[in-house]
Amino acid sequence: MTETTNPALRTALAYFHAWTSHDLDQAMEYIAEDIVCDAPAGRLEGREEYLGFMRPFVQILTGSELIAAFGDEKTAVVVYDTATVPVASAPAAECVTVADGKIIRNRFIFDRAPFDAARQAAS
Repeated sequence: MTETTNPALRTALAYFHAWTSHDLDQAMEYIAEDIVCDAPAGRLEGREEYLGFMRPFVQILTGSELIAAFGDEKTAVVVYDTATVPVASAPAAECVTVADGKIIRNRFIFDRAPFDAARQAAS
């Protein structure tokens, strides 16, 4: 993992490396119980809803590439590309807010269109 002294960036990268390695148990160690997540599909509140959102995606994940990561004491941005079973390239970004080593807020930014097209093609 990339070494950094910025607390939010350190947490965001540890979380990213855990879930992209298919280790959701480890990834969830970085998620606060009362996390609020805004994603293209809508708002998720709480750790269990967040896990329900992440689990299906991690199950279809076949690869990932970290593009860039920046952060400071409280906020970090991680930009990456993922490969999944239905979609070869799914770039995304996450802007997280961290408190006491836990992600308390996450704003996911990604394009759902490739996934919608893959679902349509499969049916």
